[in-house]
Amino acid sequence: MSAWNLTGTTPSQSTVAGAGGADSDALSVSQAAELAAGALHGVPKITVLGEVTGFRGPNARSGHCYFQIKDESAALECIVWKGAYDKRAFDLRDGLQVLFTGTFDLYKPTGKMSFKASSFTLAGEGLLRQQVAQLAEKLRREGLMEPERKRRIPIFCTRVAVVTSLSGAVINDVKRTLRRRNPMVEVVCVGAKVQGEGAPAELIEGLRRAASIVPAPDCILLVRGGGSFEDLMTFNDEGLARAVAACPVPVVTGIGHEPDNSICDMVGDRRCSTPTAAAESVAPEFSELANALNGREQRLRRVLEGKIAGVAVTCDGLGGRLGRAMDVRLEREHRSLDAFAARPCLTSPANIVDRREAELAQTIDRFCTACERSQDRLTVQLDRLAPRLRSSTVHMDRMDRALELASSHLRSRGSQLLSTPAAALGRSAAALDALSPLKVLGRGYSIAYGDDGSVATRVDAFRTGDALRLRMVDGDVFATVDAVKGAEVPRE
Repeated sequence: MSAWNLTGTTPSQSTVAGAGGADSDALSVSQAAELAAGALHGVPKITVLGEVTGFRGPNARSGHCYFQIKDESAALECIVWKGAYDKRAFDLRDGLQVLFTGTFDLYKPTGKMSFKASSFTLAGEGLLRQQVAQLAEKLRREGLMEPERKRRIPIFCTRVAVVTSLSGAVINDVKRTLRRRNPMVEVVCVGAKVQGEGAPAELIEGLRRAASIVPAPDCILLVRGGGSFEDLMTFNDEGLARAVAACPVPVVTGIGHEPDNSICDMVGDRRCSTPTAAAESVAPEFSELANALNGREQRLRRVLEGKIAGVAVTCDGLGGRLGRAMDVRLEREHRSLDAFAARPCLTSPANIVDRREAELAQTIDRFCTACERSQDRLTVQLDRLAPRLRSSTVHMDRMDRALELASSHLRSRGSQLLSTPAAALGRSAAALDALSPLKVLGRGYSIAYGDDGSVATRVDAFRTGDALRLRMVDGDVFATVDAVKGAEVPRE
Protein backbone atom coordinates (compact mmCIF):
# COMPACT_ATOMS: atom_id res chain seq x y z
CA MET A 1 0.00 0.00 0.00
CA SER A 2 1.39 3.37 -0.97
CA ALA A 3 1.97 6.13 1.62
CA TRP A 4 0.59 9.66 1.13
CA ASN A 5 1.83 12.99 2.53
CA LEU A 6 -0.46 15.86 3.51
CA THR A 7 -0.13 17.55 0.11
CA GLY A 8 -1.66 14.52 -1.68
CA THR A 9 1.56 13.51 -3.46
CA THR A 10 3.12 10.04 -3.35
CA PRO A 11 6.71 9.83 -2.10
CA SER A 12 9.29 7.97 -4.16
CA GLN A 13 9.61 4.26 -3.62
CA SER A 14 13.19 4.66 -2.45
CA THR A 15 12.14 6.79 0.53
CA VAL A 16 9.16 4.77 1.70
CA ALA A 17 9.69 1.69 3.79
CA GLY A 18 7.21 -1.10 3.69
CA ALA A 19 5.95 -2.92 6.69
CA GLY A 20 8.60 -5.60 6.31
CA GLY A 21 11.15 -3.85 4.06
CA ALA A 22 14.91 -4.04 4.33
CA ASP A 23 16.94 -1.65 6.48
CA SER A 24 18.21 0.13 3.37
CA ASP A 25 14.64 1.32 2.68
CA ALA A 26 14.21 2.94 6.19
CA LEU A 27 14.21 6.76 6.67
CA SER A 28 16.46 8.56 9.04
CA VAL A 29 14.96 10.82 11.70
CA SER A 30 16.15 13.88 9.78
CA GLN A 31 14.59 12.55 6.60
CA ALA A 32 11.35 11.83 8.38
CA ALA A 33 11.35 15.31 9.91
CA GLU A 34 12.10 16.83 6.52
CA LEU A 35 9.25 14.83 4.99
CA ALA A 36 6.85 16.02 7.70
CA ALA A 37 8.04 19.62 7.36
CA GLY A 38 7.51 19.53 3.62
CA ALA A 39 4.02 18.18 4.12
CA LEU A 40 3.21 20.95 6.65
CA HIS A 41 4.59 23.61 4.33
CA GLY A 42 2.16 22.43 1.72
CA VAL A 43 -0.80 23.31 3.91
CA PRO A 44 -2.07 26.77 2.80
CA LYS A 45 -2.52 29.72 5.18
CA ILE A 46 -5.54 29.14 7.35
CA THR A 47 -7.48 30.94 10.10
CA VAL A 48 -7.97 29.15 13.41
CA LEU A 49 -10.41 30.09 16.18
CA GLY A 50 -9.32 29.16 19.68
CA GLU A 51 -8.86 30.20 23.27
CA VAL A 52 -5.46 31.47 24.39
CA THR A 53 -3.89 29.45 27.22
CA GLY A 54 -0.44 29.30 28.78
CA PHE A 55 0.53 32.67 27.29
CA ARG A 56 4.22 33.53 27.67
CA GLY A 57 5.55 36.70 26.18
CA PRO A 58 6.71 38.86 24.80
CA ASN A 59 10.06 37.24 25.47
CA ALA A 60 12.39 39.70 27.20
CA ARG A 61 15.24 39.01 24.75
CA SER A 62 13.59 38.12 21.44
CA GLY A 63 10.16 39.72 21.80
CA HIS A 64 8.40 36.53 20.51
CA CYS A 65 5.26 35.09 22.15
CA TYR A 66 4.68 31.39 22.89
CA PHE A 67 1.35 29.85 24.01
CA GLN A 68 -1.36 27.36 23.07
CA ILE A 69 -4.74 27.76 21.44
CA LYS A 70 -7.39 25.23 22.34
CA ASP A 71 -11.01 24.27 22.07
CA GLU A 72 -13.07 21.61 23.85
CA SER A 73 -11.09 18.65 22.47
CA ALA A 74 -7.72 19.75 21.06
CA ALA A 75 -4.82 22.17 21.51
CA LEU A 76 -2.13 23.59 19.22
CA GLU A 77 1.22 25.12 20.03
CA CYS A 78 1.26 28.66 18.68
CA ILE A 79 4.01 31.21 18.04
CA VAL A 80 3.66 34.93 17.26
CA TRP A 81 6.91 36.54 16.13
CA LYS A 82 7.91 39.93 17.47
CA GLY A 83 7.18 41.77 14.19
CA ALA A 84 3.60 40.46 14.09
CA TYR A 85 2.98 41.13 17.79
CA ASP A 86 4.21 44.72 17.50
CA LYS A 87 1.35 45.40 15.03
CA ARG A 88 -1.29 44.19 17.52
CA ALA A 89 -4.45 46.12 18.33
CA PHE A 90 -4.73 44.48 21.78
CA ASP A 91 -2.63 42.41 24.17
CA LEU A 92 -2.98 38.66 24.19
CA ARG A 93 -3.80 36.99 27.51
CA ASP A 94 -5.24 33.74 28.77
CA GLY A 95 -8.96 33.21 28.19
CA LEU A 96 -9.36 35.36 25.07
CA GLN A 97 -11.18 33.90 22.08
CA VAL A 98 -8.97 34.90 19.13
CA LEU A 99 -8.91 34.33 15.38
CA PHE A 100 -5.30 33.47 14.33
CA THR A 101 -4.22 33.52 10.68
CA GLY A 102 -0.98 31.72 9.76
CA THR A 103 0.71 28.49 8.68
CA PHE A 104 1.99 25.27 10.25
CA ASP A 105 5.67 24.62 10.84
CA LEU A 106 7.81 21.83 12.28
CA TYR A 107 10.77 22.48 14.55
CA LYS A 108 13.15 19.75 13.33
CA PRO A 109 15.49 19.51 16.36
CA THR A 110 12.57 18.46 18.59
CA GLY A 111 10.02 17.37 16.00
CA LYS A 112 7.49 19.75 17.59
CA MET A 113 4.76 21.07 15.34
CA SER A 114 3.50 24.65 15.92
CA PHE A 115 1.16 27.13 14.34
CA LYS A 116 2.90 30.39 13.37
CA ALA A 117 0.36 33.23 13.46
CA SER A 118 1.09 36.21 11.21
CA SER A 119 -1.98 38.17 12.41
CA PHE A 120 -4.79 37.84 14.95
CA THR A 121 -8.08 39.50 15.86
CA LEU A 122 -10.55 39.13 18.71
CA ALA A 123 -13.61 36.98 18.33
CA GLY A 124 -16.82 36.63 20.32
CA GLU A 125 -16.59 38.21 23.76
CA GLY A 126 -13.07 39.30 23.03
CA LEU A 127 -14.29 41.38 20.10
CA LEU A 128 -16.90 42.95 22.33
CA ARG A 129 -14.26 43.74 24.93
CA GLN A 130 -12.12 45.35 22.25
CA GLN A 131 -15.02 47.51 21.12
CA VAL A 132 -15.75 48.49 24.72
CA ALA A 133 -12.09 49.37 25.27
CA GLN A 134 -12.06 51.53 22.15
CA LEU A 135 -15.23 53.35 23.25
CA ALA A 136 -13.80 53.84 26.74
CA GLU A 137 -10.63 55.36 25.28
CA LYS A 138 -12.71 57.69 23.09
CA LEU A 139 -14.74 58.96 26.05
CA ARG A 140 -11.60 59.26 28.16
CA ARG A 141 -10.00 61.52 25.53
CA GLU A 142 -13.14 63.67 25.61
CA GLY A 143 -12.65 64.13 29.37
CA LEU A 144 -15.83 62.33 30.50
CA MET A 145 -13.83 60.16 32.92
CA GLU A 146 -11.74 62.92 34.50
CA PRO A 147 -12.00 63.00 38.31
CA GLU A 148 -12.39 66.79 38.23
CA ARG A 149 -15.66 66.41 36.27
CA LYS A 150 -17.27 64.03 38.75
CA ARG A 151 -19.67 65.69 41.18
CA ARG A 152 -19.74 65.28 44.95
CA ILE A 153 -22.42 62.97 46.36
CA PRO A 154 -24.06 64.35 49.54
CA ILE A 155 -23.12 62.40 52.67
CA PHE A 156 -26.70 62.48 54.00
CA CYS A 157 -29.03 61.85 51.07
CA THR A 158 -32.68 62.40 51.95
CA ARG A 159 -34.19 61.68 48.52
CA VAL A 160 -32.84 58.98 46.20
CA ALA A 161 -34.08 57.97 42.73
CA VAL A 162 -33.42 54.36 41.60
CA VAL A 163 -33.34 53.57 37.86
CA THR A 164 -33.50 49.81 37.24
CA SER A 165 -35.85 47.00 36.34
CA LEU A 166 -38.86 46.89 38.67
CA SER A 167 -39.38 43.14 38.12
CA GLY A 168 -36.03 41.87 39.39
CA ALA A 169 -34.64 41.30 42.85
CA VAL A 170 -32.32 44.29 42.60
CA ILE A 171 -34.98 46.89 43.38
CA ASN A 172 -36.07 44.94 46.46
CA ASP A 173 -32.45 44.65 47.66
CA VAL A 174 -31.95 48.41 47.25
CA LYS A 175 -35.19 49.27 49.08
CA ARG A 176 -34.39 46.84 51.88
CA THR A 177 -30.86 48.20 52.27
CA LEU A 178 -32.01 51.82 52.36
CA ARG A 179 -34.83 51.00 54.82
CA ARG A 180 -32.44 49.09 57.07
CA ARG A 181 -29.68 51.69 57.11
CA ASN A 182 -31.74 54.89 57.15
CA PRO A 183 -35.57 54.74 57.08
CA MET A 184 -35.73 58.51 56.63
CA VAL A 185 -34.39 58.28 53.05
CA GLU A 186 -37.19 58.74 50.50
CA VAL A 187 -36.91 56.30 47.57
CA VAL A 188 -38.34 57.08 44.11
CA CYS A 189 -38.29 54.12 41.70
CA VAL A 190 -38.10 54.62 37.91
CA GLY A 191 -38.55 51.43 35.88
CA ALA A 192 -36.54 50.59 32.74
CA LYS A 193 -35.22 47.54 30.90
CA VAL A 194 -31.67 46.63 31.86
CA GLN A 195 -31.03 43.98 29.21
CA GLY A 196 -31.98 43.25 25.63
CA GLU A 197 -33.07 45.29 22.67
CA GLY A 198 -34.14 48.84 23.49
CA ALA A 199 -32.70 48.72 27.00
CA PRO A 200 -30.24 51.66 26.52
CA ALA A 201 -33.02 53.93 25.25
CA GLU A 202 -35.28 53.04 28.20
CA LEU A 203 -32.45 53.66 30.67
CA ILE A 204 -31.75 57.05 29.07
CA GLU A 205 -35.41 57.94 29.39
CA GLY A 206 -35.37 56.67 32.99
CA LEU A 207 -32.44 58.96 33.82
CA ARG A 208 -34.30 61.89 32.27
CA ARG A 209 -37.45 61.16 34.27
CA ALA A 210 -35.48 60.72 37.47
CA ALA A 211 -33.65 64.01 36.99
CA SER A 212 -36.92 65.87 36.31
CA ILE A 213 -38.54 64.78 39.61
CA VAL A 214 -39.66 67.72 41.76
CA PRO A 215 -38.18 68.23 44.26
CA ALA A 216 -34.97 66.97 42.66
CA PRO A 217 -33.34 63.89 44.25
CA ASP A 218 -29.94 64.16 45.90
CA CYS A 219 -28.61 61.41 43.63
CA ILE A 220 -29.68 58.71 41.15
CA LEU A 221 -28.82 55.01 41.62
CA LEU A 222 -28.28 53.27 38.26
CA VAL A 223 -28.15 49.59 39.29
CA ARG A 224 -28.38 46.08 37.84
CA GLY A 225 -27.70 42.56 39.11
CA GLY A 226 -24.91 40.26 37.93
CA GLY A 227 -24.72 38.53 34.58
CA SER A 228 -22.45 37.60 31.70
CA PHE A 229 -20.40 40.11 29.78
CA GLU A 230 -23.00 40.10 27.00
CA ASP A 231 -25.76 40.73 29.53
CA LEU A 232 -23.95 43.80 30.82
CA MET A 233 -23.29 45.22 27.33
CA THR A 234 -26.32 47.51 27.76
CA PHE A 235 -24.26 49.59 30.19
CA ASN A 236 -21.43 49.87 27.63
CA ASP A 237 -23.69 51.77 25.22
CA GLU A 238 -22.23 55.10 24.11
CA GLY A 239 -25.55 56.96 24.24
CA LEU A 240 -26.28 55.74 27.76
CA ALA A 241 -22.77 56.65 28.91
CA ARG A 242 -23.15 60.19 27.56
CA ALA A 243 -26.57 60.48 29.22
CA VAL A 244 -25.02 59.48 32.56
CA ALA A 245 -22.26 62.07 32.13
CA ALA A 246 -24.74 64.80 31.12
CA CYS A 247 -27.31 64.03 33.84
CA PRO A 248 -27.91 67.15 36.01
CA VAL A 249 -28.19 64.98 39.14
CA PRO A 250 -25.15 63.00 40.42
CA VAL A 251 -25.29 59.34 39.32
CA VAL A 252 -24.11 56.40 41.48
CA THR A 253 -23.64 53.12 39.57
CA GLY A 254 -23.87 49.61 40.97
CA ILE A 255 -23.74 47.26 37.97
CA GLY A 256 -23.06 43.53 38.25
CA HIS A 257 -20.52 42.22 40.76
CA GLU A 258 -17.08 43.29 41.96
CA PRO A 259 -15.07 42.25 38.84
CA ASP A 260 -17.54 43.84 36.43
CA ASN A 261 -16.67 47.31 35.21
CA SER A 262 -18.76 49.03 32.54
CA ILE A 263 -18.38 52.35 30.76
CA CYS A 264 -21.28 53.74 32.79
CA ASP A 265 -19.21 52.95 35.90
CA MET A 266 -16.33 54.93 34.42
CA VAL A 267 -18.33 58.07 33.56
CA GLY A 268 -20.60 57.98 36.62
CA ASP A 269 -19.96 60.23 39.60
CA ARG A 270 -19.40 57.23 41.92
CA ARG A 271 -18.83 53.56 41.10
CA CYS A 272 -19.89 50.81 43.53
CA SER A 273 -19.27 47.08 43.13
CA THR A 274 -22.90 45.95 43.57
CA PRO A 275 -26.40 47.48 43.81
CA THR A 276 -26.39 46.85 47.56
CA ALA A 277 -23.06 48.64 47.93
CA ALA A 278 -24.45 51.56 45.94
CA ALA A 279 -27.44 51.82 48.30
CA GLU A 280 -25.15 51.61 51.34
CA SER A 281 -22.90 54.39 49.99
CA VAL A 282 -25.74 56.94 49.89
CA ALA A 283 -27.46 55.95 53.17
CA PRO A 284 -25.16 55.83 56.21
CA GLU A 285 -26.50 53.86 59.19
CA PHE A 286 -27.88 55.72 62.19
CA SER A 287 -25.13 54.29 64.36
CA GLU A 288 -22.53 55.63 61.95
CA LEU A 289 -24.25 59.01 61.93
CA ALA A 290 -24.39 59.05 65.73
CA ASN A 291 -20.73 58.08 66.01
CA ALA A 292 -19.79 60.69 63.45
CA LEU A 293 -21.82 63.36 65.27
CA ASN A 294 -20.33 62.37 68.63
CA GLY A 295 -16.84 62.47 67.22
CA ARG A 296 -17.45 65.83 65.61
CA GLU A 297 -18.98 67.11 68.84
CA GLN A 298 -15.89 66.09 70.80
CA ARG A 299 -13.57 67.59 68.19
CA LEU A 300 -15.66 70.76 68.13
CA ARG A 301 -15.60 70.97 71.94
CA ARG A 302 -11.84 70.54 72.03
CA VAL A 303 -11.37 73.10 69.30
CA LEU A 304 -13.68 75.59 71.05
CA GLU A 305 -11.98 75.06 74.40
CA GLY A 306 -8.61 75.59 72.79
CA LYS A 307 -9.91 78.66 70.99
CA ILE A 308 -11.42 80.07 74.22
CA ALA A 309 -8.24 79.39 76.18
CA GLY A 310 -6.14 81.04 73.51
CA VAL A 311 -8.48 84.04 73.30
CA ALA A 312 -8.49 84.32 77.13
CA VAL A 313 -4.68 84.42 77.21
CA THR A 314 -4.69 86.94 74.41
CA CYS A 315 -7.30 89.07 76.21
CA ASP A 316 -5.28 88.96 79.46
CA GLY A 317 -2.17 90.05 77.61
CA LEU A 318 -4.04 92.79 75.80
CA GLY A 319 -5.66 93.93 79.07
CA GLY A 320 -2.27 94.24 80.76
CA ARG A 321 -0.82 96.10 77.81
CA LEU A 322 -3.87 98.37 77.70
CA GLY A 323 -3.59 99.17 81.44
CA ARG A 324 0.08 100.02 81.14
CA ALA A 325 -0.51 102.11 78.05
CA MET A 326 -3.34 104.00 79.78
CA ASP A 327 -1.16 104.68 82.84
CA VAL A 328 1.65 106.04 80.68
CA ARG A 329 -0.79 108.16 78.65
CA LEU A 330 -2.51 109.56 81.76
CA GLU A 331 0.84 110.41 83.35
CA ARG A 332 1.95 112.23 80.19
CA GLU A 333 -1.33 114.14 79.98
CA HIS A 334 -1.08 115.05 83.71
CA ARG A 335 2.39 116.51 83.24
CA SER A 336 1.25 118.43 80.19
CA LEU A 337 -1.74 119.83 82.12
CA ASP A 338 0.53 120.90 85.01
CA ALA A 339 2.82 122.69 82.57
CA PHE A 340 -0.13 124.55 81.05
CA ALA A 341 -1.44 125.50 84.51
CA ALA A 342 1.96 126.96 85.50
CA ARG A 343 2.00 129.44 82.61
CA PRO A 344 1.76 133.18 83.61
CA CYS A 345 -1.23 133.74 81.35
CA LEU A 346 -3.26 131.44 83.57
CA THR A 347 -1.75 132.17 86.99
CA SER A 348 -1.81 136.03 86.62
CA PRO A 349 -3.60 137.31 83.51
CA ALA A 350 -3.27 141.03 84.57
CA ASN A 351 0.50 140.69 84.66
CA ILE A 352 0.58 140.29 80.87
CA VAL A 353 -1.43 143.51 80.37
CA ASP A 354 0.80 145.46 82.79
CA ARG A 355 3.95 144.21 81.04
CA ARG A 356 2.55 145.14 77.64
CA GLU A 357 1.53 148.60 78.97
CA ALA A 358 5.06 149.23 80.32
CA GLU A 359 6.59 148.14 77.01
CA LEU A 360 4.20 150.47 75.14
CA ALA A 361 5.16 153.43 77.41
CA GLN A 362 8.84 152.78 76.80
CA THR A 363 8.21 152.63 73.06
CA ILE A 364 6.36 156.01 73.17
CA ASP A 365 9.27 157.62 75.06
CA ARG A 366 11.78 156.29 72.56
CA PHE A 367 9.62 157.50 69.64
CA CYS A 368 9.29 161.03 71.06
CA THR A 369 13.01 161.26 71.74
CA ALA A 370 13.78 160.07 68.20
CA CYS A 371 11.39 162.62 66.69
CA GLU A 372 13.00 165.49 68.63
CA ARG A 373 16.48 164.41 67.60
CA SER A 374 15.45 164.13 63.97
CA GLN A 375 13.82 167.58 64.03
CA ASP A 376 16.95 169.17 65.51
CA ARG A 377 19.15 167.49 62.92
CA LEU A 378 16.95 168.68 60.04
CA THR A 379 16.89 172.24 61.47
CA VAL A 380 20.68 172.37 61.53
CA GLN A 381 20.86 171.08 57.95
CA LEU A 382 18.30 173.68 56.81
CA ASP A 383 20.25 176.46 58.42
CA ARG A 384 23.35 175.31 56.56
CA LEU A 385 21.58 175.20 53.17
CA ALA A 386 19.98 178.70 53.36
CA PRO A 387 23.22 180.68 52.73
CA ARG A 388 24.16 178.38 49.87
CA LEU A 389 20.75 178.93 48.28
CA ARG A 390 21.06 182.71 48.54
CA SER A 391 24.55 182.68 46.99
CA SER A 392 23.36 180.51 44.05
CA THR A 393 20.56 182.98 43.10
CA VAL A 394 23.17 185.70 42.21
CA HIS A 395 24.48 183.58 39.34
CA MET A 396 20.92 182.92 38.20
CA ASP A 397 20.18 186.68 37.73
CA ARG A 398 23.28 187.12 35.61
CA MET A 399 22.42 184.10 33.49
CA ASP A 400 18.82 185.36 33.07
CA ARG A 401 20.06 188.68 31.59
CA ALA A 402 22.41 186.84 29.22
CA LEU A 403 19.55 184.61 28.08
CA GLU A 404 17.30 187.57 27.27
CA LEU A 405 20.09 189.24 25.24
CA ALA A 406 20.74 186.05 23.22
CA SER A 407 17.02 185.68 22.53
CA SER A 408 16.75 189.19 21.01
CA HIS A 409 19.79 188.54 18.83
CA LEU A 410 18.27 185.26 17.65
CA ARG A 411 14.96 186.85 16.66
CA SER A 412 16.58 189.59 14.64
CA ARG A 413 19.01 187.27 12.91
CA GLY A 414 16.24 184.76 12.12
CA SER A 415 14.12 187.40 10.44
CA GLN A 416 17.07 188.38 8.27
CA LEU A 417 17.82 184.76 7.29
CA LEU A 418 14.17 183.85 6.43
CA SER A 419 13.13 186.97 4.47
CA THR A 420 14.76 185.96 1.13
CA PRO A 421 13.60 182.25 1.17
CA ALA A 422 10.09 183.36 2.17
CA ALA A 423 9.85 185.68 -0.85
CA ALA A 424 11.08 182.91 -3.21
CA LEU A 425 8.63 180.47 -1.67
CA GLY A 426 5.75 182.89 -2.26
CA ARG A 427 6.65 183.30 -5.87
CA SER A 428 6.94 179.50 -6.39
CA ALA A 429 3.59 178.92 -4.69
CA ALA A 430 1.90 181.44 -6.95
CA ALA A 431 3.40 179.77 -10.05
CA LEU A 432 2.44 176.30 -8.80
CA ASP A 433 -1.10 177.40 -8.07
CA ALA A 434 -1.42 178.78 -11.57
CA LEU A 435 -0.25 175.44 -13.04
CA SER A 436 -2.33 173.19 -10.71
CA PRO A 437 -5.01 171.01 -12.41
CA LEU A 438 -7.32 171.82 -9.52
CA LYS A 439 -7.21 175.43 -10.61
CA VAL A 440 -8.38 174.30 -14.07
CA LEU A 441 -11.07 172.11 -12.49
CA GLY A 442 -12.25 175.11 -10.54
CA ARG A 443 -12.98 176.86 -13.81
CA GLY A 444 -15.49 174.05 -14.82
CA TYR A 445 -13.22 171.48 -16.35
CA SER A 446 -12.98 167.71 -15.31
CA ILE A 447 -10.55 164.76 -15.76
CA ALA A 448 -11.74 161.37 -17.14
CA TYR A 449 -10.15 158.12 -15.86
CA GLY A 450 -10.44 154.69 -17.53
CA ASP A 451 -10.93 151.22 -15.91
CA ASP A 452 -7.18 150.87 -15.25
CA GLY A 453 -7.05 154.22 -13.39
CA SER A 454 -5.09 156.08 -16.15
CA VAL A 455 -6.12 159.49 -17.49
CA ALA A 456 -8.06 159.17 -20.75
CA THR A 457 -7.18 161.80 -23.34
CA ARG A 458 -9.03 160.38 -26.38
CA VAL A 459 -12.54 159.02 -27.01
CA ASP A 460 -11.21 155.77 -28.43
CA ALA A 461 -10.05 154.87 -24.88
CA PHE A 462 -13.71 154.02 -24.06
CA ARG A 463 -16.24 151.50 -25.30
CA THR A 464 -19.94 151.37 -24.74
CA GLY A 465 -20.63 149.92 -21.28
CA ASP A 466 -17.17 150.82 -19.84
CA ALA A 467 -16.96 152.26 -16.33
CA LEU A 468 -15.99 155.92 -16.19
CA ARG A 469 -14.66 158.10 -13.30
CA LEU A 470 -14.76 161.90 -13.63
CA ARG A 471 -12.63 164.01 -11.24
CA MET A 472 -14.28 167.34 -10.29
CA VAL A 473 -12.87 170.09 -8.15
CA ASP A 474 -14.76 168.87 -5.07
CA GLY A 475 -14.84 165.07 -5.68
CA ASP A 476 -15.34 162.16 -8.13
CA VAL A 477 -18.29 161.06 -10.28
CA PHE A 478 -18.64 157.43 -11.35
CA ALA A 479 -20.59 156.70 -14.54
CA THR A 480 -21.04 154.22 -17.40
CA VAL A 481 -20.38 155.00 -21.11
CA ASP A 482 -23.62 154.81 -23.06
CA ALA A 483 -22.19 155.91 -26.40
CA VAL A 484 -18.89 157.11 -27.87
CA LYS A 485 -18.83 159.85 -30.53
CA GLY A 486 -15.69 161.38 -32.02
CA ALA A 487 -15.27 165.04 -32.98
CA GLU A 488 -15.79 165.97 -36.62
CA VAL A 489 -12.65 167.03 -38.48
CA PRO A 490 -13.22 170.20 -40.58
CA ARG A 491 -12.67 169.81 -44.30
CA GLU A 492 -10.12 172.09 -46.05
